[in-house]
Amino acid sequence: MAHTVLHLRSEQKPLEHRSCLTPSTAKALIAEGYEVQVEHSPKDPSRKRIFEDSEFETVGAKLVDDGSWPTVPKSTLIIGLKELPEEPAFPLVHEHVQFAHCYKNQGGWQEVLARFPRGGGTLYDLEFLEVNKRRVAAFGFHAGFAGSAIAAKTWVWQLEHGDKPLPGMDTFTNGRGYYENEDQMLEQLRGDIAKGEKIAGRMPRVLVIGALGRCGRGAVDLFKKLGVPDENILKWDLPETSAKSGPYQEIVESDIFVNCIYLSEKIPPFINHEALDSPSRKLTVVCDVSCDTTNPNNPIPIYDINTIFTDPTVPVKLSSGPKLSVISIDHLPSLLPRESSEAFSNDLLPYLKQLKDRKTADVWRQAEQLFQSKVALLPAEMRQLEVQNGV
Repeated sequence: MAHTVLHLRSEQKPLEHRSCLTPSTAKALIAEGYEVQVEHSPKDPSRKRIFEDSEFETVGAKLVDDGSWPTVPKSTLIIGLKELPEEPAFPLVHEHVQFAHCYKNQGGWQEVLARFPRGGGTLYDLEFLEVNKRRVAAFGFHAGFAGSAIAAKTWVWQLEHGDKPLPGMDTFTNGRGYYENEDQMLEQLRGDIAKGEKIAGRMPRVLVIGALGRCGRGAVDLFKKLGVPDENILKWDLPETSAKSGPYQEIVESDIFVNCIYLSEKIPPFINHEALDSPSRKLTVVCDVSCDTTNPNNPIPIYDINTIFTDPTVPVKLSSGPKLSVISIDHLPSLLPRESSEAFSNDLLPYLKQLKDRKTADVWRQAEQLFQSKVALLPAEMRQLEVQNGV
């Protein structure tokens, strides 16, 4: 039987520096008999991979041209993280392992998903690789950690600068847009939070919803490491949100609200414009780590755009009270790309080793079944196989 070839594509999303495979996991896969091809890190600094090409080459990976994945043989598995660019929307002939963000009725989901059946390709969506209904690997912890870091920085910035929006994260990271490691980030933020405490005369009150999940644990951990007292961190999960219906006054009366839930069905809003009109509002920062911005069931219907690291906040239109900013960045772990990539890829590794047996290995077989069930929801004309040339 021919050996399995894995092709790590470079990421096309601007300001994305993470990698689904790391040098250490690539080395482990090569030891299992896989051939690992790694596209050269993009020359564009806004998309430069956190790992140097030489780190992959040293462990035995084969370096190939950036953006070469569409031309490799159809039998090659394409490994990536974030979704592919919408244009050009050519049919996809390969099997892809990636996040696609098209299984929960997100805006444009049909067009994204239809590219696979049009080319005869398959999507193994990283978000839905599960064992016993629990994801095998996720960036949740670092998403909550990084999102809360930007939220804390925004709270302090607004105390210092009023209505002036928080600058891009490149301003605080020597032009890179990301921190080289956690210690570097925490040292800077501890200085920020000390300034905020001095101006406000107190530490912020924070409410985290989804506090028991990976993402919520990351959010709580960040605030604890900044020295925010435990009594100032409200940790909510299903017992608290199900005890009564939203909107929740406790959010309005907190300085920072961090949303970390996994949205699977329509629920009452956690906060809305009417609740924000409360004269007791202290809320000035919302970090929607879950980032269901285009989901019709978004429980935070006070904003309608995603933000990015170079423009991290969007103001909420209000008739009164202090400025309120929303952070809605959908690749937050890229603020700490090396550590978040290592954690995610190591969790995923046992299942990556099963890719040669993906037709029978439960995780991959179930992922393909889910893909086929979602494809079946597309209009017939959108899933029509197109004749392909080349690969």
